[in-house]
Parts: sequence; structure tokens; C-alpha cells
Amino acid sequence: MSLAARIVGLFVAGLLLAYGLASLAWLHERREAMGRMMTTYLGRDVATAVAVLERLPEAERAGWLPKLARANYRYELGAAPADFAPSETASALAQAIDQELGAARVRAYGARPDGELVFALKLADGAPLTLRAPPPRLMLSGATLALLAIQIVVLALCGAAAVRLATRPLRRLADAAGRLGDNPATAPLDEAGPREVAAAARAFNAMQARIAGHLRERAQILAAITHDLQTPLTRMRLRSELLADDEARDKLMADIDEMRGLVAEGLHYAASAHAAEEAPQAVDLIALLDGLACDAQDAGQAVSFEAPASLPPVMTRPRALRRIVGNLLDNAVKFAGAAELVVTPGDAVLRIAVLDRGPGIPTAQLQAALQPFVRLEASRNRDSGGTGLGLAIAQRLAQALGATLELLPREGGGLEARLSLAR
Repeated sequence: MSLAARIVGLFVAGLLLAYGLASLAWLHERREAMGRMMTTYLGRDVATAVAVLERLPEAERAGWLPKLARANYRYELGAAPADFAPSETASALAQAIDQELGAARVRAYGARPDGELVFALKLADGAPLTLRAPPPRLMLSGATLALLAIQIVVLALCGAAAVRLATRPLRRLADAAGRLGDNPATAPLDEAGPREVAAAARAFNAMQARIAGHLRERAQILAAITHDLQTPLTRMRLRSELLADDEARDKLMADIDEMRGLVAEGLHYAASAHAAEEAPQAVDLIALLDGLACDAQDAGQAVSFEAPASLPPVMTRPRALRRIVGNLLDNAVKFAGAAELVVTPGDAVLRIAVLDRGPGIPTAQLQAALQPFVRLEASRNRDSGGTGLGLAIAQRLAQALGATLELLPREGGGLEARLSLAR
């Protein structure tokens, strides 16, 4: 659950609790007020009704009972039922009736099992009269409940808007941090807004600038070192060709070629730090990958290509994508002798897989293989183990594309290098 949802939930829960407690207090006070009003009103109204019945002939009294009845109590001629028990509410009402009629007129009173209040009265001629009243209940009208609901909804919406306004800078900061991981040269955050938000944006932009500076410095150092090594390596190669000992010359030339390969990979790794600076463009992915497969086949490599007949253009950085797939194909051919290039389109993700039937990589070392200068081949022979930079370069370029590069064990043996591009 998001932070905004938790804050809104807590706010609404507190609002409902506060409204509930306030409503209970209000209902309690209103019930007491209504009880006092009903006690005073009931005594006077009963006295009036009894006076009317006493002035009527006994035969006409029954016809007047509906006229004397009220919404919350009614009269009956005859004795009261005996199934009632003492009640505080009935006692308070009986005292009010006593004050208006006299104590001799109220014979008994109480509450029945269903809560109905019963009062056994006596007319002046001795005829019994029963007063029945349901227990007083305080009912809220529909309009009152609707008004309370509207107030709660309005306050909840205002609270949700306030929470969204407060958490929006956090979302912007999280999004900027995610973009920073893929591209240190991403645009800085807007520093407008409240004082606290502007301060956080300035701090983040300063951190981003320092990170970008450190990365540029590291890439420049690596590029400078590898570039400066080219000159002595060339000089060493020229001098080694003058050696009379053929065996020593061949060994020295082989060492120099290995060093030149490492220097070249170092230059490529340094250049991969700036891959995000390449402008994205619409690319015919099938044509690009088919060209790579054909180039590999022309070079004598066993590379097959499998893809749909056509695909919509994909927005990507073509040079970076070409280098990623090229590195993966070279890696597969080097260790397995052959490679399969397979494109699988999906609804949201486009997968480019390079598969081989080589020795594979132990599961525990799949992530380590993507780190720079990690060589999993134990012989330390560069012809079989490489420089340890090919997969690291592919991984860095994949991050610049906003893609995901995974190394997976292939069913039946071998390795699958899967590049997932968002469509």
C-alpha cells in the first residue's frame, strides 16, 4: 500500500471516529432534552384528554379515543395489562401525570417486556383508562444523515487532495532517482515549489551533478590510460618484430595483441558510460538484427536468426543496441561455437535472446558475470576467458536503453542472454 493511501486511510478513520464520538455526545444531550420536554408535555396533554373523556357520556368515549391519540402514545378504555415491571422512564412520566391529575388517578405504571410503557389511570367516575406509549427513541432524519455523509465525503476529499499534494514531491524524487540510475545525465529536478520541496530538489540536483562528475572523471581516466597505452604498445610491437629469436618474437607479439585487446575493451567500456547521450530514434528492429546475423555469417560464424516477419518500429538507441547484441553473439560464438538470435514480441516487452549450447554459467555466478573484469573461465587464457568486459559493456548499454539484460540457464544445457525492451 502506498504512503498516500495509508495517510488517507488514517485520516478518514480518525474523521469517522471523531464524527462518531461527537454524534454520540449530541444524541445523548438531545435525548435528555427530549425526555424533559416529553415529561412536561405528556402530563399536560394527558390531563386535557382525561378532562375531555370525563365530560363525555360513557357511550361516546370510545369514539373520541382516536382523536385524543398522538403519534407516540394512545388511550384504551379498560384495565391495563399486568405484565409490566418497574421502569425509571415510566416513573418519571408518572410523576408528571401525578402533578396534573393527582396521585389518586394513577393506579400503576411500568414497562412491558417489549419496552412499551403502560400507565393505569382512573377517570372521575371510577372507569379505568390505560395509556400506552412506546419507549422514547431518538431517530435521525434522512436529511441529517445525508448532511453528515456529505460533510465526511467533503473532508475526506480535501484530506486526499492535501495528502496527494504532500506526497507528490516524494514521487517526483523517486522517479528522478530511478532515472538517475539509468542515465546520470538526466535532466535535473525542477526546484520550484514550497521551501522544503525546493531544498530537497536542490540537494538532489547537487548530488546528481557530483555523481555525473565522478562518472565522467572515471571514464576520462580509463579512456586516458587505455589511449596512452596505444603508443607504447605500438612501439613494443615494432621493436619485437626486430627480434632474431622467432619463438620469443611470437610469444611477445601474442602478449602485445592481448594487451591491445584489453586496451580496446577498456576504451569501449569507457565509451559505454555516454551511451545515454545517443538520441533515441525509430528503428526497424528486424532489419538491424538481421544485418548483425548476416555480418556474423559472412565472418564464418555459425549464427542463426529467428524473428517475426515484421514488427512496428521501436524507439531505441540503435548504436547501443547493435553493440549489445554484437557482444552477446561474440560471447556465445567464442564459448559455444554457434549462436541463435531469437526475437519474441510481447504486449508490453520485446525480448531479444541470444542462445547457445556451450558450457553455460553456474547459477550462483550469473549475476557476477555481468560485472566488469569478471572472468569465470579458470584458465585465465584470454582466447577462451576474454577480458571480462564484454558482458559488462552490454549490461551498461542495456541500462542506457532502459532495458533489462539477464543471463539464464538454457534448458538442455547452455546459456540464454535475454534483453527485454519496453515497447
